[in-house]
Amino acid sequence: MLRLLCVTAHPDDESGSFGGTLLTYQERGVQTFVTCLTPGQAARNRGGAKSDDELAAMRRKEFATACTLLHVHDGEVLGYRDAALDRENFLEVVGVLVRRIRTVRPHIVMCQGTEGVITAHPDHSMASLFASAAYHWAGRTNRFVDQIEQGLQPHYAQKLYYSTAPNSLPDYPHTVALAPITTAINIGKQHMETKIRAFAAHTSQNPLLERFERTVRSRGEVEYYHLANRLKPGYAEKEVETDLFAGVTG
Repeated sequence: MLRLLCVTAHPDDESGSFGGTLLTYQERGVQTFVTCLTPGQAARNRGGAKSDDELAAMRRKEFATACTLLHVHDGEVLGYRDAALDRENFLEVVGVLVRRIRTVRPHIVMCQGTEGVITAHPDHSMASLFASAAYHWAGRTNRFVDQIEQGLQPHYAQKLYYSTAPNSLPDYPHTVALAPITTAINIGKQHMETKIRAFAAHTSQNPLLERFERTVRSRGEVEYYHLANRLKPGYAEKEVETDLFAGVTG
């Protein structure tokens, strides 16, 4: 069975950046996995939570509900500190993701772009850097050797994708250099509506819903990606590809 692993920074990223794609490929028989690095306990929108721990618990439940709507095979939320991923031990976080890759053995890994996508959130950037390093090092016998000694085998996913967009937010105060679009996934109307419902399941973040929905609908029934790396060497495709698994072997 084909497998796809998505790495994100916060609960709601799985819906906002990847929801339609997760649904599309699950419908095609692909097993989908999501690893979220933080429980989002530092969010500005608190959902009535009286403490970071209360908000973290709330957002973990919201994540589980969204993953159910998106038919995610296996979703997990780790315990790293929201708004502080740039202060985490780089090797430690990468090691956790390497273990996840070696366990799941995905054909495709996808994450947010190194710029932090349209919001340029530093946590999004760090999640991208962690996931990119893990993508490469999971396949090498000289990285995290202790895992191999424990029985895990090296695994190199065949492609790494960054989520991207055709334009940045018009009223955003900072310039954002988005990754060029190499791949456009048509998610269809039904999956777009489910993606919006999955984002809305993050009820603590509902103040963001109206703007999110307006942005998503303005782009149409498409999610955009940048092919960052692939195991098969060669020139990039001349045309925008329409399938993450194009050229992937089982």
